[in-house]
Amino acid sequence: MMRDPEQTIGKLIDKSNLTIISYMDDGGFPVSRAMLAPREREGIKVFWFTTNTSSRKISCYKKNPKASVYFVDKRFFRGVCLTGTMEILETREAKERIWREGDTMYYKEGVTDPDYCVLRFTAERGRYYSNFSSQDFDIL
Repeated sequence: MMRDPEQTIGKLIDKSNLTIISYMDDGGFPVSRAMLAPREREGIKVFWFTTNTSSRKISCYKKNPKASVYFVDKRFFRGVCLTGTMEILETREAKERIWREGDTMYYKEGVTDPDYCVLRFTAERGRYYSNFSSQDFDIL
């Protein structure tokens, strides 16, 4: 039993070397994609990612915002799956908030590139995997 899920899960996320997000496609099937680590996190509840507006996941999230994010620490064979909702943010404020120097490698027109958007994931619950066992938890 985790004594402090926020601390245990937060440390795992910070050490994670693989992040996978999932969404439901038009046929109702789950699709998973590897992502760059979140640009920001607010505890273990809110996570901010960058992505291409033209990507398939954007059209799918617009139809069904239910999502999961899985963080993996391969070194210690542990992970956490968070389930919740994904928002697509295209405001200048959201884009500027997580923009980093070097992002023009992906978004040639800079922070105003129409193919650059922000995903904000809000977790509702999670499942922690470690030492060949798992534990469910709610996120307040």
